[in-house]
Amino acid sequence: MQAQFGIIESPTSVSAHFENGIRRETTEFWTARQRQGHSLHEISYRACFKPQLPEYFIERYTKPGDIVADPFMGRGTTPLQAHLMGRQASGSDVNPLCIMMARPRFNPPSMHQISSRLDQALTSADISESDKPLLAFYHADTLSQLVALKQWFATRKHTGDFDGVDDWIRMVCINRLTGHSSGFFSVRTMPPNQAVSIESQIKINEKKKQVPEPRDIYAIVLKKSRSLLRSGYPPPSSYQPNLYCTASDKLTHLADESVALVVTSPPFLDIVNYSADNWLRCWFADIDPDTVKLDTHSSIESWQKFIRRTFIELARVVQHDGHIAFEVGEVRNGSIKLEDEVIQAIEGLPFSVEKVMVNQQSFTKTSNLWGVKNNRRGTNTNRIALVKRISR
Repeated sequence: MQAQFGIIESPTSVSAHFENGIRRETTEFWTARQRQGHSLHEISYRACFKPQLPEYFIERYTKPGDIVADPFMGRGTTPLQAHLMGRQASGSDVNPLCIMMARPRFNPPSMHQISSRLDQALTSADISESDKPLLAFYHADTLSQLVALKQWFATRKHTGDFDGVDDWIRMVCINRLTGHSSGFFSVRTMPPNQAVSIESQIKINEKKKQVPEPRDIYAIVLKKSRSLLRSGYPPPSSYQPNLYCTASDKLTHLADESVALVVTSPPFLDIVNYSADNWLRCWFADIDPDTVKLDTHSSIESWQKFIRRTFIELARVVQHDGHIAFEVGEVRNGSIKLEDEVIQAIEGLPFSVEKVMVNQQSFTKTSNLWGVKNNRRGTNTNRIALVKRISR
């Protein structure tokens, strides 16, 4: 029997054992099938988890009106799911793109508002010399319209007229900039939603003997908007989501002992080149990528210190008997189980580890694009340290 968004209500077989005094459970707690969550979640972002994960913990450890937080919110899966379930949503991330991707989906505009705004904003603009290299990705007409949209958003922000409709259109555009089909603005490129370098795209074009074709930005934005809204709009709520661009150890927007549940997934041990990964999104969003300082950790010792700083702040904001579901996956061909590093990192802090949960799943084809191979390499499982806030 399945819940609304794909939770396995009664897993048929749970494999459990104790290791170093910690109970470890393995089963399919929630389904890994595509499109089992609310359609508003369907925004691509690297290394995001499925909405069934936060739904599982929100359903079990909170009640309507409770605060659910995520200090590494990424595309906003946890706060959006909390909002859809009648909780107070709080999300933060050091990456300003995350705010742009998350915020519009809490209060989407109508399709009529979207189409009317596109009629106003979608014109043509001169392509500057600095933007001409982007013709490796876009037909000149498409690039001209993207430049015009950029200018529209910049002007609206300057005059104070930038609103939720602009916010929505910008969010959809950010996620349609590059991809592998005609549903994106660019010529075919991979992986989706993370632009390769201009030099690499030129090589791809030469190898595939392809040239950028005109794309109907108006139609693509409307199609993606309809897809995102096919499950309906979020239910009316008296709770406004709180989204902030801040580090995980500086959650000043949260009061002491105010949070009932944290569901989050921190950066893993891979070094992230923010500029290389997000340069095209930053171009469109008018973000200087050199100003975005992400935590990068190539050693276990450095990562543990980072996690401990985060948990020191979580000890302040999580209420007594509140929970933290800390998803860490596995790295380096499974040789390092990061949940064990989390357990070590929180020693001496007012937390107890209730258990480690391993959600088994079969990956869809999208996962293979990121080098994930079932039981071979990549992050093959959701591995969650379930931690409870206790008295000091």
